[in-house]
Parts: sequence; structure tokens; C-alpha cells
Amino acid sequence: MNSPYYLPIGDEVEIFQTAYEKRLPVLLKGPTGCGKTRFVEYMAATLHPGGTDAEPLVTVACHEDLTGSDLVGRYLIEGDQTVWIDGPLTQAVKRGAICYLDEIVEARKDTIVLIHPLTDHRRILPIDKKGEILPAHADFLLVISYNPGYQSVLKDLKQSTRQRFVSLEFEYPPRDKEAQIIAHEGPAEMRTALELATLGEKIRNLGAGGLSEGVSTRLLIYAAQLIAGGIAPRRACTAAISRSLTDDVELRRALDEMVGSIFP
Repeated sequence: MNSPYYLPIGDEVEIFQTAYEKRLPVLLKGPTGCGKTRFVEYMAATLHPGGTDAEPLVTVACHEDLTGSDLVGRYLIEGDQTVWIDGPLTQAVKRGAICYLDEIVEARKDTIVLIHPLTDHRRILPIDKKGEILPAHADFLLVISYNPGYQSVLKDLKQSTRQRFVSLEFEYPPRDKEAQIIAHEGPAEMRTALELATLGEKIRNLGAGGLSEGVSTRLLIYAAQLIAGGIAPRRACTAAISRSLTDDVELRRALDEMVGSIFP
């Protein structure tokens, strides 16, 4: 697995690496598009768990209909036979991959509970439908993420789950670091990348101005890629940023004015 580009902001790489060495499950907290998924991909490629012949990362995008069977596995009928098909969590447990459950609070509560035995000294996965208890591979690591600013009270992560994980908090990068990321991923000239990072900073400073979240680094990169493809900067920003953030006419006008102040 080729290592994706990731620019460390603090000590997150060191802490994750130590957690992996000690096989401590990890919780990533932070807003949408701030780099949580890219960080996990980077660490999986860097650490190479499970050996070079196995995919080191299994990612599951959690949603409200995600069941335990979706994660663990189920019996399916093939021809005149009933066969067991491992789910992504079981596959990761068996081969020693990092299993990344993205936006874990979106999953059903009974689904979240089944990961608990994997997060303590037992490191086991009960497979009730087969009457089996599967011990985790020595290289297996469980990583979950959620966005505490976006989730409702009803979808907050329970303390019984939260206290089973080492936690890493992610925020949007500071302007100079975010500009480096945009310049690399665009690719974009550093001047343009700095202007986009400045725009991102201004939008996030709106705070309670009506946006549920600030602009993600991902959207700033999309704008850079449109600019690199020949789209005028102002139009690239309205298409990739203001129109993606809101449908509110007044808010879009305010965002467009911000864009115009940086890209006349």
C-alpha cells in the first residue's frame, strides 16, 4: 500500500504509532473534512499491519441501518448450499488489519456494543450466529471516528464506549499548514494555496453565522483542483465552496462576498 500524503499538525503520528505498538484502540474526533480518514490511511500504510501481502486497512462508513451482521458476517444461500460470508470487521480481525469505523455514532447502538470485546484485554469478536469466539490477530487494531460538533445529543458517543479508546482530537490545520496541504493536493501555487487557506479561515470565523460547520480542507482542495484545471478562481470557489456549504440565499451571498474580497 503506497503511503498517501499527510502533513502532521501535532504529535498525532507519534501517539497513534505508540497506541498501535501497545494495541490500544484509537478514537479520532474532529469536524468533517479535517483529515481524519487521510490520517488513518497514512498510518495504515506507514505501519504495514498484517504483512505486505494483506490490505492493511479495512474502512466501514457507518450509517443508521448498519447492523451487527453487516460488520461481522452472515449466512447466504449459494445454489443449494448455505455459506458463511465474513463481514469487514471479521476480515480485519482475522488477518490483522486496521479496522476503521468512520462516523461510529451513526451506527445502531446494538451494533456499537459488539465492538466492546475488541477494545479491552480480551481482544475477541463473538460471532453469535456461528457460536464462535474469534481471537483478534496480533496486528489487529480498531479505530473509530466521529464528529462531536455535528452529532445531536441523541447520537453522542456513550461513555461506556468512549472510555475504551485513546482519543486524538483533530481540528482544521492552521493557515500555513493548510496552505501546504492545498498546494500539494491541488496542485496549486503557494500564493493561490495561501489565498484559499485564508478564505477557509474567514469562513470558519463566521461561527454562529448560520453555517452548521466551517468549510472543510477537502473543499478548499477541490477549489484548487478546479483552478488548476483552468477555472477562474472566483468561479472555482463559488462552485466548490459556497454552493456546497449552503442553499440559503443570504448565506451564499455573504460567502460570495468573502470569495470576492480574496479573488477579485
